[in-house]
Amino acid sequence: MAAGGVTPDPARWLRFLDVLLLVLGGLALASGVVFFVAFNWDALGRFSQFALLQVLLLAAVAAWWRLGIDRLPAQVALLVAAILLGALLALFGQTYQTGADPWQLFATWALLMLPWALAGQFAPLWLLWLGLLNLAAALWYDARFGLLGAAFASRDDLAWLLLLLNGAAWVAWELLARRFAWLVLGRWPVRLIAIAAGFILTGLVLRAIFDPDSPPILLAWGTYLAWLAAVYAIYRRRLPDLFMLAGACLTLIVCLTAELGWLLLDVEETAGMLLLIALAVIGQAGAAAVWLRNVHAEQAA
Repeated sequence: MAAGGVTPDPARWLRFLDVLLLVLGGLALASGVVFFVAFNWDALGRFSQFALLQVLLLAAVAAWWRLGIDRLPAQVALLVAAILLGALLALFGQTYQTGADPWQLFATWALLMLPWALAGQFAPLWLLWLGLLNLAAALWYDARFGLLGAAFASRDDLAWLLLLLNGAAWVAWELLARRFAWLVLGRWPVRLIAIAAGFILTGLVLRAIFDPDSPPILLAWGTYLAWLAAVYAIYRRRLPDLFMLAGACLTLIVCLTAELGWLLLDVEETAGMLLLIALAVIGQAGAAAVWLRNVHAEQAA
């Protein structure tokens, strides 16, 4: 590991700890303010709560501007300001009881912080923005269909909506990362988006396997196979990324194993069925490991 440069040297450890403490400190400050207001709700009073949040929000924005908008401390300060903005909107809704649906809070939050995300050029800010859009979409679905609709609907339409949202964000992130270097950030942000999209798509395929009467089965399988082909074509040659290929292999193992389990569901010999499924998992995992190792050796050459 030392020869391969995997083990970090003291300078890299110091850099890692410096960034870690800075980010955790900013998040702790923002969450501490939220909990302070919530705990002292009756003691502070309406105007004191608004004054506290607004002063701290302005201080965070001023720190972003003062520290230099392209430096990491300034970007963390803007992230704190974005979190405090949500707390301020929640306080406004709780104080004046506007009667708005919960999804409108997160949609308004995302809309108001969009200029900051554009100006901040900080990947975690965009992840927060995307998370707010996902929450707004999920809560909008519940508000649209009501309590009974949320209880009895299949929620396939919500899954497709979230898949479309995160899939579009995934594609846009990869395209824009070619032009804006700050979007790369070690590639972990786009990998988080890929995990979300892959998780949703795998869930749709599993539903199609275990509930054949749920429409649309062909759409789920067709989208999944097209997604696998796209991941292979892009991350195998054009933009080599072993993490993405490994994630695709994992989803494929899950779906094939689920399909095998569904086909063997009526087999009377339960022990033999479980043994066959276990052997299938071992075989698939071994084949995927060998293939990924060969791809890694090819990319490293």
